[in-house]
Amino acid sequence: MIGEKKVKRIESVRGLVQEMLLHTGETLYKKKTGVHLYGVSNFASMLAMRRGQDPDIAGVAGLLHGYYLYKTGIKDFPGPNSADAVRPILRSTQLFSDEEQQVILRSIFYQEAIHRTQDPYEEMIKDAILLQMYFQNTGNYSSKAVIHRLQNVFIELGIPNEYAGTESNVDTETMEINAEDRRLRLADFSEIFAGQNIIGIPEDERYREICKYWPDTDIYKVLEGNWCAAFVYYCCMAVGIRLPIRYPNRMYRLAGVGAWLDWAQLPETGFFYRDKQDGFNPERGDIVIFEKLLSDHSHDHIGIVIACEDDRILVAEGNQDNKNCSGVLYRDRDHCIFGYIRIDNGYCFNFDGEYKPIR
Repeated sequence: MIGEKKVKRIESVRGLVQEMLLHTGETLYKKKTGVHLYGVSNFASMLAMRRGQDPDIAGVAGLLHGYYLYKTGIKDFPGPNSADAVRPILRSTQLFSDEEQQVILRSIFYQEAIHRTQDPYEEMIKDAILLQMYFQNTGNYSSKAVIHRLQNVFIELGIPNEYAGTESNVDTETMEINAEDRRLRLADFSEIFAGQNIIGIPEDERYREICKYWPDTDIYKVLEGNWCAAFVYYCCMAVGIRLPIRYPNRMYRLAGVGAWLDWAQLPETGFFYRDKQDGFNPERGDIVIFEKLLSDHSHDHIGIVIACEDDRILVAEGNQDNKNCSGVLYRDRDHCIFGYIRIDNGYCFNFDGEYKPIR
């Protein structure tokens, strides 16, 4: 009975991957994607057998580790975003215990943390990805950490170290962050973009661009008449203010206004300000959060500040006034404004805490 259940859940996850691949680009890309995902899954299962862990759990994590990337085509934050994308999928199958789901999601989340040593399954996924990359496309690697990890796995498997590859001249771990004035770029971009009168329907290519970051199959319906925060997220990503779709361990995705407010008030950010708090005045490139502007709900709307005058602000918005279109318009500075988010120009997402998947 236990064996039948394990076979059923492996087949179930493979079915999810196959369905995702059916909607993934051209044929050659589908083949490469399938080879990579199944390769990582097989290597993860093999390592689990060798290390005394459950090969089925490791195999499932390997199959799903790149789900967000291959579902959306977005390369940013493959670990956090894939973990968030597959969390409801795993839960809906009702084939995995809470503990097993936690193990799988954490393994996916930490896949890029190659410089850290973590729990057995998390280490297996990191190693399996490197093995698949090596055997699928042998070549130079960009960091000492990658080569060191690969060498350790080769030793474990009895493979001579000479096959581990060589280090390239670029060390991605020490690359400098470009700390240009991204808030001004955010204002410039959003002003032009919102001014194009984007319509919140799938037929509008610009609206599809806004929605591309969100992996839900029915995302156009999910965001229908409620895409102001998704507009802000898209603009931020476009100018290099990079964030995962959900900040780790938080309740909501950044497609919602509340998630932006929550993120801006975290101890590691501290970007939220009340208007006129300690002399605070909004500036071009700040993000404004409104309070019961369009409904009876708290923090119900969001936009990007283009200009500030004494009694009003000019704002670039998605879903302007719940009319399902974008626009640039003036808002009364003393009416229904909850506060502002001023993102530090040098900010770079860096989560050092413990990932605890939400239920």
